[in-house]
Amino acid sequence: MAKSAAEAEAAPGTVGQAVIPLVNRLQDIIARLDGDAAAGLELPQVAAIGGQSSGKSSVLEALVGRDFLPRGPNICTRRPLVLQLVRHSASEEWGEFLHAPGRRFHDFEQIKREIQLETDKEAGDNKGVSEKQIRLKIFSPNVLDITLVDLPGITRVPVGDQPSDIESRIRTMIMQYIKHPSCIILAVSPANADLANSDALQLARLADPDGSRTIGVITKLDIMDRGTDARNFLLGNVIPLKLGYVGLVNRSQEDINFNRSVKDALAFEEKFFSTLPAYHGLAHCCGVPQLAKKLNMILLKHITDMLPGLKTRINAQLVAVAKEHAAYGDTVESAAGHGVKLLNILRKYCEAFSSMVEGKNRVSTDKLSGGARIHYIFQSIFVKSLEEVDPCKSITDEDICTTIQNSGGPKGAMFLPEVPFEILVRKQIGRLLDPSLQCAQFIYDELIKISHGCLTSELQKFPILKKRMSEVVSSFLRDGLRPAETMITHIIEMEMDYINTSHPSFVGGTKVVELAKHEVLPPKTSASLSVHKDGTIVGSEIQLTAERGQKSRAVFARDANRRATSEQGDMDAGTSLSGGSQMGNSQLVGSPSSKLHSIIQLKEPPITLKPSETEQDATEVAIVKLLIKSYYDIVRKSIEDAIPKAVMHFLVNHTKRDLHNFLIRKLYRENLLNELMRETDEVLIRRQHIQETLEVLEQAHRTLEEFPLEAEKIEKGYDLSGHATVLPKIRGLSEDGPNGIYTSSPNRYGAHQASHLVI
Repeated sequence: MAKSAAEAEAAPGTVGQAVIPLVNRLQDIIARLDGDAAAGLELPQVAAIGGQSSGKSSVLEALVGRDFLPRGPNICTRRPLVLQLVRHSASEEWGEFLHAPGRRFHDFEQIKREIQLETDKEAGDNKGVSEKQIRLKIFSPNVLDITLVDLPGITRVPVGDQPSDIESRIRTMIMQYIKHPSCIILAVSPANADLANSDALQLARLADPDGSRTIGVITKLDIMDRGTDARNFLLGNVIPLKLGYVGLVNRSQEDINFNRSVKDALAFEEKFFSTLPAYHGLAHCCGVPQLAKKLNMILLKHITDMLPGLKTRINAQLVAVAKEHAAYGDTVESAAGHGVKLLNILRKYCEAFSSMVEGKNRVSTDKLSGGARIHYIFQSIFVKSLEEVDPCKSITDEDICTTIQNSGGPKGAMFLPEVPFEILVRKQIGRLLDPSLQCAQFIYDELIKISHGCLTSELQKFPILKKRMSEVVSSFLRDGLRPAETMITHIIEMEMDYINTSHPSFVGGTKVVELAKHEVLPPKTSASLSVHKDGTIVGSEIQLTAERGQKSRAVFARDANRRATSEQGDMDAGTSLSGGSQMGNSQLVGSPSSKLHSIIQLKEPPITLKPSETEQDATEVAIVKLLIKSYYDIVRKSIEDAIPKAVMHFLVNHTKRDLHNFLIRKLYRENLLNELMRETDEVLIRRQHIQETLEVLEQAHRTLEEFPLEAEKIEKGYDLSGHATVLPKIRGLSEDGPNGIYTSSPNRYGAHQASHLVI
């Protein structure tokens, strides 16, 4: 019975052939992404690095078996060349460039010219260097599936149009590739140079300190000094690498000049290793065929290790890009479509506004936001500020005393009137208006901030709509602020218009008098007070009546002879006036005998008069202060409760209730739709870019799903006989392990254990 396609794909002999081509497809797909979108999606690949004239290009040509790379005395590789080798069963060979889709290059000399043309196009024709990749895929029955990146050779002396810092630039470019854990480093060093100072090995050590993903390639073994060999290097005795070394014999410049074929060079390499005793027993690390198979197996193993994480990253990025694509939505052309989209935006905007006020959306863990800030303004700013105010701080004792005496009129008051208390307490209540209005303004400012934080990403696409919505919302909030301010003004005026001294919390009557007397008078004076059964306090100078449920009054008998003082000094006519008061008017005016006496001249009253201060005045002042503080506390508590309610009703809740309808009335108009819903050029470009990125990631995701679910061949190792190529097999060299099974590193480091392929 014939095997199914799935069974054939999962068969041990085909796993290696299936995985690497799929990774090559992934590389072609992800290559279409820009730098930001491709970040974190680095695919497993082999990067060839080395100094100038290290033989790096010859190694790549030997792996392909064809001469196809530009050559010359100076730097040849001036752009990164991503080379994908694809094994197929047909006898035909050809190359394809990603920048020339659908075109096949059967002439490898033409491939060389195309590489040169593309290099000159980006880097100039005078030895310049560019970071932009050239992607070449070669199909041949004589190769194993491998993906390599040929990077510019490290050079120290700038030539042509190269900048003075060319070495630094090339090193930076190389590190951009080899720093990723997904990259296998092929460090190429010539055997006729000091390997301990190899540029390639030094860079590899920077990117891969433990040598776990670096393969050392030692070229030009045939031109080492006589009597020397690279055996100790190939065995890892000098600079250990976990993936080991491979030694090669490159074509010389003379071979290239005389068009000596790669096939002839490989035959010479086979003869070289078979005739030199120093390299006997090193079949696993000698020759291009061994390098090809080693690279194939290591890359295959590396891919299986990296695929689970790669799939996770691609899926995560796919979700993120799909979410952004959904946020941008599709392009809408019709007026009806614009209308529907506008209504959705207005609805979501108002829902976001209400959610932020109520604390149901995007709860922050590092700072207060939304409705929590409104509560903070009410309680920690407004209420706390009012509680810290001393209502008598701005009133002096002299102000109180003056007000008391002025309220008595021309006759003077026999008892302490209530007018001074009402005048002064109204003045203090009036001081509550400004902080109350300021509180409303603070809440208005917070609502403006909340409105700016709603639906920012959605509105960013429509700058005209965003501007008009901001204007409409600001206008709506200002309209809501005005009735709130009017209500606040009315609340303060109501408190000023009616002083309710019958309030149960108001401290009046005997209690306030006792408190005042204890504050001002000595203990013996206050002891002379007596209290009648009806609650009237009687003393030598004070009488106060307090009745529950009626207005409490403090009534004082006052001294009719109380004097006033002026800023110019006391009036000095007391004695004369008292003497003159005993005479009748007839004796002062018109009487013949008055001529016998001098005329008594009164001093004119000064412009500014101030009351004198007596012990009784101090008691009265203390009583008034206590009354003011008591009543102010009652009003303050009422204001602390009423103002937030007014602001919430007229401004905050009004906005939550009616903003949506207001926005619809102002903005949902047929003549405005096209203008409001016009997107910027940047948004159109970004949507197109997101669409293309999404398509690429979806294609990459589908490609990942095609990877085989079994990797038995990877676990057992790589059978050289099962993947024969036309590359010459080196005779006379012993194989490393039974049945020609290749392991990825020399025995001194232990066999590399491969894991199952997990998708």
